[in-house]
Amino acid sequence: MKQLKFDNDIYGTIRKNIKKYRKEKGITAAQLAEMVDLSHEFIRQIESEKVANTFSVDTLYRISVALDTSLDKLIEK
Repeated sequence: MKQLKFDNDIYGTIRKNIKKYRKEKGITAAQLAEMVDLSHEFIRQIESEKVANTFSVDTLYRISVALDTSLDKLIEK
């Protein structure tokens, strides 16, 4: 049986990818927040390594749609 490898810092990976794809699109955190109907502060928290891992699958999905990026790209290491 193949040994499974898990990302031990999946939230960190997602944070980095959200920020990466947001910047590639030329979108500010405030603009992304408006697009997904969340507060600017919450988007900043999602991208911050200093804040607890508190975003939902729904939030991740909304962000992927706003960034025109597939969910698998946001979790890709």
